[in-house]
Amino acid sequence: MDGSPAPTATAAAPAIDHDRYDDAYLRRILRDVKTIAMVGASTNWNRPSYFAMKYLLDKGFKIYPVNPGAVGQKILGQTVHASLEDLPETVDMVDIFRNTEAAGPITDAAIAHGAKVVWMQIAVRNDAAARRAEAAGLRVVMNRCPKIEHSRLIGTLEWHGIASGVISSKKRRL
Repeated sequence: MDGSPAPTATAAAPAIDHDRYDDAYLRRILRDVKTIAMVGASTNWNRPSYFAMKYLLDKGFKIYPVNPGAVGQKILGQTVHASLEDLPETVDMVDIFRNTEAAGPITDAAIAHGAKVVWMQIAVRNDAAARRAEAAGLRVVMNRCPKIEHSRLIGTLEWHGIASGVISSKKRRL
C-alpha cells in the first residue's frame, strides 16, 4: 500500500454545465432510467405533469406519482404516494414538478432515497441542490422536461406539434 486512500465505490459525478446539456448526457440518462418518481404529479388532466406522465408511461417508463394532496388516488392507473419514502421500490430518477424552493428539500429526499438522477422541470433551477446531488454521485438536469428531451432525442418532437420552427400562441397566417 502506498498510503493513499482507497477509491470510493460512489465517486462524485463530474461537474456539469447546467446552462447547456450535451445530448449524449441526456441520452445516457434517459437510456439508463427505468423507474421515475414524479413529484408534483397532478390528477388534473390538463396539467403539464399529467401530459409528461402519460408520454413517459407510453414510452415504457415505470412512473410513481408523488403528491401528498392526492394520496391513494390514481393518475393514469398509477397509485399516488405521499413521498419518496412511501414508494415500494427505489427509483432511478426523481422528476421534480414543483417550484425552485421546493426542489431543494426534494433533492435532499432523492439523495436519501438512493435515486441516481434528479431532474428539475422547465423553469425549475436550484444550483445549491444540484451541487449537493452531484456531490452525492447523482446526475442532475435542471430547467428541462424529460418528455420533451426524450421526444427530441428520438426524433418524434414533430408529433407534438412543435417542429414548425416557430413557437407562438398566435395563429399562423397561411
